[in-house]
Amino acid sequence: MIGEMRNGASSGMSTPPPALPELEDLIERSEWLRGQAGLEGEALRWHRTLGAERDRIVAEAEELATPRLRRIPFGALFLLCIRFLWFSLAALIGRFAGRRGSPSSDGGGSGSAESTAVRRSKHLVQAGGPAYVKLGQLIATAKGALPDEWTEAFAWCRDEVPPLRRGVAEDVIDAELGHRRAETFEWIDAKPVAAASIAQVHVARLADGTEVVVKVQRPGLRQRFEADIRALSVIALVADKVSKRARIANLPGFVELFAQLVLEELDFRLEAMNMAEIGLANEDAGLDHVRVPRPIPGLVTGRVLVMERVPGMRYTDAALAYPELDGPRIVRLAVQGVLEHTLLYGVFHGDLHAGNVLIDEAGNFSLVDFGIAGRVDAAQRAALVRLVIGFARNDFAGQVAAVAELGALPPGIDLAPLVQQFAEESTIMLAALDRPLSQLDFGMLAAQVARATRLLAEHRFRQPKELFLFSKNMLYLNGLCNAFAPDINLMAEIAPVFLYFQTKYPKEIASIVMGSFPPPA
Repeated sequence: MIGEMRNGASSGMSTPPPALPELEDLIERSEWLRGQAGLEGEALRWHRTLGAERDRIVAEAEELATPRLRRIPFGALFLLCIRFLWFSLAALIGRFAGRRGSPSSDGGGSGSAESTAVRRSKHLVQAGGPAYVKLGQLIATAKGALPDEWTEAFAWCRDEVPPLRRGVAEDVIDAELGHRRAETFEWIDAKPVAAASIAQVHVARLADGTEVVVKVQRPGLRQRFEADIRALSVIALVADKVSKRARIANLPGFVELFAQLVLEELDFRLEAMNMAEIGLANEDAGLDHVRVPRPIPGLVTGRVLVMERVPGMRYTDAALAYPELDGPRIVRLAVQGVLEHTLLYGVFHGDLHAGNVLIDEAGNFSLVDFGIAGRVDAAQRAALVRLVIGFARNDFAGQVAAVAELGALPPGIDLAPLVQQFAEESTIMLAALDRPLSQLDFGMLAAQVARATRLLAEHRFRQPKELFLFSKNMLYLNGLCNAFAPDINLMAEIAPVFLYFQTKYPKEIASIVMGSFPPPA
């Protein structure tokens, strides 16, 4: 079916890709927004005012990630070095004491000792604090884009971090909401249900009886993150000069990507807008099996976000708790939802790990934590279609061209050397797996995307945020598939999904594919 789409497109005239749905139109006809009093007006206000804030964050991230001698945070660097040495010394003392107390406790035979890479990553994160925990989490999810040993060494960072001291969250809520906590909430559970590097989440009930969750940002993060990003820019520059592996990973570019993602997460107003946009796309697409919580108007600030509470448990737990669920259905709906949000509406949840995808006993989905979201314009949307179809057809030129169209390469660059190198490496990879393309899965699609971005890094080109997030989502889909239906070939789901899209959006899909594959010269 994909081949027929490609061939049909090639024989026609190339047309510009269709425009994305207008957000204001979606807002105007949304019953989902009107179900929460005041949210329609808030969504319009966010849409009209926060776009400029996103643009400002992109510029700020680039500036913070650029090492400048006059702005090098020597204090932050010095403190990091001192704390790193202290934690390293403490670890050495601990291992020495462990050897003396129990010879078998060392890594020689028990298999329980940490690797050197993991120990060093822990020392670095402990020395750096919240910014380094967040960086470690990003590294852990960048499989393929960074060396495997790096992603494995930082995998532990995905675990929850200690909660705030008792009373601190309440102080932040009071400061942000103008000391209206007593009149706004019937109660707030003092114990958080989740704690992460940027925020923690509390279950609560509003005075009108609405069940909600309250996301509270850790105090003082903005200044700390700014100083740490400047320090990381220096560390990345030095590593880039002295380490071949760091040069291949293009650490300076990775620090800039990290800075943009973190700065966006630090403004909860942007998260509320992400939630509204993805919820609107979900409603317009008619995906009734997916729930998106609504932010509560008047209770959204830069550091506090109150939203509806949605049902379900993390999907890895649901797979064990509800073995009777139709696993293939869940996988099919997940693939359809991710691709429909992205390819038809140009907005998608950018962090679909198991903790952010909840499933209930009926097999319905709830999405949470919208701090990271991807947005693509009409041309980038068409490029993502080209990327997926290019992978399904083993079209290396199409894949590299799509990556270029997503903004990774300067205009006019000769893609032929990149295509040749990508084709050679991919052929070696497929031969090593000894599997035909038809048996590959979304994990392999993510690996192919990551391979393309790594090639770009080697050639010193930037890694677009949306491509990075889309690649991560492909890995996450593969993880969901392994939890519910490990025998399914996810790549085989692409053709039915595109057929579904062709039936549901015939004009849009035809125009997207026509625009994605111009006829040969």
